[in-house]
Amino acid sequence: MRILITGCGYVGLPLGQALAACGHTVHGVRRNPFTAEGITTHTADLTQPGALDTLPRDFDWVINTVSSSRGGAEAHRAIFLDGTRNLLDWLDEMPARLIFTSSTSVYQQTDSQWVDEETQNAPASGTGATLTETEKLFLNAAVPATILRVAGIYGPERGYLFRQFLKGEAVMTGADRWLNMIHRDDVISAILMAMEIEPGIYNSTDNEPVTQLAFFEWLAEQTGKPLPPVGEAGPRKRAITNKRVRNAKLKATGWQLKYPTFREGFGTLLANAE
Repeated sequence: MRILITGCGYVGLPLGQALAACGHTVHGVRRNPFTAEGITTHTADLTQPGALDTLPRDFDWVINTVSSSRGGAEAHRAIFLDGTRNLLDWLDEMPARLIFTSSTSVYQQTDSQWVDEETQNAPASGTGATLTETEKLFLNAAVPATILRVAGIYGPERGYLFRQFLKGEAVMTGADRWLNMIHRDDVISAILMAMEIEPGIYNSTDNEPVTQLAFFEWLAEQTGKPLPPVGEAGPRKRAITNKRVRNAKLKATGWQLKYPTFREGFGTLLANAE
């Protein structure tokens, strides 16, 4: 198959290499020049109309794994909403299947409740609202689309609370607030599964949400480091939510997690850091 990955970065790059290793023809797009074994690379800014006009137009799959990186709310809106409109305009009548990696931040619940794909989500503003609008663009496209609502991604060189804890700079900003997380390898396997199943909306998270306090307690036990002090959360792009995300729908398709809980995933990262 011929596959285009837009936002070929932390998730998209290893995804593309995995697909290339399986014999697929993979093209990758990102804003800055890059090289990657097995991937035909392109430099383009999706927020600009016509940015993809020089690319081939014969893809079977288009997988959008863009991220707003460290940009603010306006950059987030430009990358997701403007970028998606430009991507869909470029696709036009190309009969490609679509996958979009959204986020569980579309669920704005703050009362610790369990949420699934049928849970009401109508964020009024912020990044959650932008992602909800972006999902609608994909779902209303002329070709089938799958939305993966991905939890907080961690892995090599990634995992904010984990890395802050190891540096002794973490702050306990909400001991009872639930964290929903997933290792990058499992995000990739979820995308690969999405290429095999019926289009739709699927949550992509591990099996066990954990409170911030329990997460730090586990890290303290594993490392011998003290618990972080209690403090206030600094400025953030995303709204502070407090919910537990179910992954039963995606698991029912046969998707299996390499790292079923945070313990296996962060345990591997700790072992590799020694």
